[in-house]
Amino acid sequence: MKPLIVYGWKVCPHCHRTVAWLRARGVPFEYREIEEQPPEVVRQVIEVNGGDDWVVPTLEHEGRWRPGEVFQADRLERQLRDWGLLS
Repeated sequence: MKPLIVYGWKVCPHCHRTVAWLRARGVPFEYREIEEQPPEVVRQVIEVNGGDDWVVPTLEHEGRWRPGEVFQADRLERQLRDWGLLS
């Protein structure tokens, strides 16, 4: 199984909270700084988030995407359970 990919931004508090939450629960993930990504990845993140601009933290796992949003532990937990990353 591929790890979860977290596209974030170094100054984003919701990215920091998401990463800390994932670490605390032992969810394997790769963090990728959005400003360091190639243009095609940035375009994909923009598209996932409605086409106007990138929003982080945006998550991707095996072709499934979760647009960026304000950190809410219960919503994140439900999504990761649906994706089979939490039991």
